Formats: sequence, C-alpha cells, structure tokens
Amino acid sequence: MGVGPTEWVIIILILVLLFGAKKIPELARGMGQGLREFKKAANEVQDTSSQSASRGEVGPKENKQE
Repeated sequence: MGVGPTEWVIIILILVLLFGAKKIPELARGMGQGLREFKKAANEVQDTSSQSASRGEVGPKENKQE
C-alpha cells in the first residue's frame, strides 16, 4: 500500500501548520545542501579508495610496537 493523494494533502497541511508556509522552502533548501555535501564527501572517499587500490596500497599502515 502506497501513500495516496489524500494522505499527501493531509501531510502537507500538517507541515504548513507546524512550520508555516515561509519556513518550508528554507527547510527543503537546507536538506538539499546537506544531502549535496554528503554525496560530495562520499564520492571523495570512494575516489580516494579507488586511487589507493590502483596504486597497490592495501590500507593505512599500522605502527606496531614491540
């Protein structure tokens, strides 16, 4: 069972009542920026790990104390 149009209308009305019509675009914009930064960081980590793998590096070097 999915969310139908009536449920969406009710959800939107509740959001407008809770946050106000002016605040919703600001919240959506902040969520979008956060998601964009998360994806950028995830891509950087993936690029770094793939570059390390292509150079034959296994992982961080451990300092073993004897």
